[in-house]
Amino acid sequence: MLTILAAAASIWSGGQAATAQSVDHPVVVELFTSQGCSSCPPADAFLGQLAMRSDVIPLALHVDYWDYIGWKDQFASPQYTKRQHSYAQEAGRRTVYTPQMIVQGQEHVVGNHPKNVNALISQHGAKAAEVDLGLNRSGNQLTISAKALGGDRERLVVQLVRYTPEEMVNIRSGENAGRSIEYHNIVTSWERVGDWDMRKPLSLQTKVSGDDPVVVILQERGPGRIVAAARLR
Repeated sequence: MLTILAAAASIWSGGQAATAQSVDHPVVVELFTSQGCSSCPPADAFLGQLAMRSDVIPLALHVDYWDYIGWKDQFASPQYTKRQHSYAQEAGRRTVYTPQMIVQGQEHVVGNHPKNVNALISQHGAKAAEVDLGLNRSGNQLTISAKALGGDRERLVVQLVRYTPEEMVNIRSGENAGRSIEYHNIVTSWERVGDWDMRKPLSLQTKVSGDDPVVVILQERGPGRIVAAARLR
């Protein structure tokens, strides 16, 4: 079982130390979305529902290929567009679309189909954990520790993700002109902080700053399957 240690309060402040909340290997759901996409608001709202669950780490990655229509998505980044294209390439797909959700780095599903997404979350959540992953933050120092619990031993990419929990946007032009939409778990940075050979325990330290939640994702190269994830918030 994946054990993620918990602090009594799940908010980090000042110089206090914090550890990740205890949850059985939470499932990562990535939503590729855009403020310029008229079919995205239902998926954005659904992601907000997922954000209230402790067994899911939902992340909104805003892409930039809808900006040409007339509204520039201030959360969009070409990095997230590239990540979506990389997923498509790994899956042998020639096109990308919004809203799209990718569950645990493997399953591609239309983002405004909650029934399908929830079924995939349940499916992945029921699987036995492969990694014991722990996070500990003290000030601006984040310590990531992990050990394999069995199964294959491979090299994984260690990724650090930060996000803004929620923000309301008044959209003045484009397909969603005149709408006020609340966005949740808006990814503000996604960086590779190392690699891990699962044959040996992992102990890695990196700098973090600010009060936004911290997510660490261990993933096969590609991007491929997400093996483990943990969050501090």
